[in-house]
Amino acid sequence: MSLWFFLGLLLGSVLPALAADPAGQGYLFVAPGVITGGGDTDASIHFGGGGEGFIHKNIAVGGELGYAARWADLGGGLGVFSLDGSYHFARREKLSPFVTAGYSLGFRSGHTNLFNYGFGVNYWFKQRQGVRFEFRDHVNDTGHIVDFRIAYAFR
Repeated sequence: MSLWFFLGLLLGSVLPALAADPAGQGYLFVAPGVITGGGDTDASIHFGGGGEGFIHKNIAVGGELGYAARWADLGGGLGVFSLDGSYHFARREKLSPFVTAGYSLGFRSGHTNLFNYGFGVNYWFKQRQGVRFEFRDHVNDTGHIVDFRIAYAFR
């Protein structure tokens, strides 16, 4: 998969969510973590981006696209596409905690279905710019992709 194709998919997942509400938000993340499966646990890296559009008060829907890989095999990772719902406890405040959950699709030469859940906080240091800290776990019956994310957030 070329870098330009990946970036096109990333923008395609962010822009529709932001268009749903002018007060939507986007983010670009990098996430050290671990990947478990088959009795092994390995250090990993996950990066990508996404966006959310608010559909009712503090409730949002969104999507994201990323790439997750074990540190020991960066070229052997997989694409991760997620569709999520989230609840932001203080949407318009400087410090905005949230919870999220949804469906993820892992893909490479085949695909795998995953459930994801997480929680975090956005810190808006300017009106339209912030930092997002998040814990996210993508789970299926064979393992986990566990992320500790830091992101540039924008709205």
